[in-house]
Amino acid sequence: MPRLSKILGPDGSPVDLDALFGPPKAGPSLTSVRSPISGHPAEGLTPARLAAIHRAAANGDPLLYLELAEDIEERDLHYAAVLGTRRRQVAQLPVTVEAASDAAEHVAHADLIRDWLKEGVLDAALFDMLDAIGKGYSILEIEWDSTPGAVLPRRLDFRPQRWFELDQVDYETPMLREATGLEPLAPHKFVVHRHPSKSGLTIRSGIARVASWAWMYKAFTLRDWAIFVQNYGMPVRLGKYHPAASEQEKDVLWRAVANIAGDCAAIIPQGMEIDFVEAARAKQGSAGELYSDRADWFDQQVSKAVLGQTATTDAIAGGHAVGQEHRLVQEDLERSDAKLLAATLTRQLVPHLIAFNFGPQKRYPKILIGRPDEVPIEIIVNALDKLGPQGLTVEVSQMRDRLGFEEPAAGAEVIGGRPPAPAPSSPGRARPGDPSLPTEGPVDPGRDGSPSLNAARLIVSRHAVQADPEHVERLTERVARDAAGAMAGLTDEVAAAFDAATDLRDLADRLAALQLDPTALAEAMTRGMALAHLAGQAALLDEIEGE
Repeated sequence: MPRLSKILGPDGSPVDLDALFGPPKAGPSLTSVRSPISGHPAEGLTPARLAAIHRAAANGDPLLYLELAEDIEERDLHYAAVLGTRRRQVAQLPVTVEAASDAAEHVAHADLIRDWLKEGVLDAALFDMLDAIGKGYSILEIEWDSTPGAVLPRRLDFRPQRWFELDQVDYETPMLREATGLEPLAPHKFVVHRHPSKSGLTIRSGIARVASWAWMYKAFTLRDWAIFVQNYGMPVRLGKYHPAASEQEKDVLWRAVANIAGDCAAIIPQGMEIDFVEAARAKQGSAGELYSDRADWFDQQVSKAVLGQTATTDAIAGGHAVGQEHRLVQEDLERSDAKLLAATLTRQLVPHLIAFNFGPQKRYPKILIGRPDEVPIEIIVNALDKLGPQGLTVEVSQMRDRLGFEEPAAGAEVIGGRPPAPAPSSPGRARPGDPSLPTEGPVDPGRDGSPSLNAARLIVSRHAVQADPEHVERLTERVARDAAGAMAGLTDEVAAAFDAATDLRDLADRLAALQLDPTALAEAMTRGMALAHLAGQAALLDEIEGE
């Protein structure tokens, strides 16, 4: 790695190179305050203890809450599935870069980020960044790497939130826990992504806060269900003995029913009765469905909290139309999650990446995440094809970004492009013996009564040789009137070109050599050239007929 003399951050201040390229700042260690071993507060959780955990987190001590959120994700299959679905749905969306403008330097900034995206560093980190959906925020440490060509992030390492504490002033700013106390996070070393599900303190806005209550009560239901299945999932063995049976005979009978299987067994005297009374139910079915329905209900509430709907997880939609509506709700969450993620990367990562390579800038590129929801590409292309000739203009960089194309490298083989404009033809004089001129003789009419090819060539040649001063003067006045608006802002050089021109063709050649914007003047010149051509043809045809 080459030694750099100085690197400036986005604010223009020099960055400590030893800290920038040094070892990880927030790495784990068994002997430090950032131990990889975590507690498990979910064991034996009660409503009173859960309320105390939430209260401590809201008061600035979130350690038990963060451990509980991780515990729930490991213990509840449904919560892990729907949360993983939401995170993976956003993590696999396409990532694009939008340049700050069409300027060459801004395009170079965007190309640098596009080249870095191809290395897959960000793709591997998006899922970890979205851990903020459950806990409210996530923290990733940036490991920078310096190459002869650029300074780029080599890794984005996930750091468990329990290794940090919240600032005791605002209860919002994460602080790195060190043996000597708390240290603020260097902005060029960490990316803190906040992903609130509601307004308020970040620590209280994670989905795990509300999901923990559903998980606890569902855990109670599953425990009771397990006891019920253990007791009533197998047939009850009931042995009956005769009233005159001896104690030895009763012992033999008891060993017989107890050794069959399970714990639910009994012996009673013959003639006695035991009734097993089930709880009354509003609908028919086994008593075990009480537990199943309760557990399913909690799962549905978790699905609504995480995915906003239940149709894509619980398969209880009331038809195709309802399923489509639920899918739209999930897409709304996807777009919202993607925008929050893109905003964090644009605000916290992009400025440092560009400043380290190009110096501080006034404007930076944007990272965009998500499926394009604008007009489809084929409609845009058709619109440009039809509206472009009518005057619609669009920046090239916007179309490249939309299509996913990059600026072609110098000397690269390319497809497409605008063909060069044809060189204007110079008016020529007819020379004797020119083979292009028609020979003297009668004009042969065409099959439809129109002049033949020789007649057309005669018209063109005479039009180039002869010029009616009266026609030229009148057409020049007409073009001057039409071009008055276009001429309003022209410079002295253009005015001189008009004064020096001998005819319309000469004037067109002189204006083309000035390389001016022809948009306003082209219309007037086109009309003038067309009139001159038509007038010349009419005059020459009359002359030919007279001859």
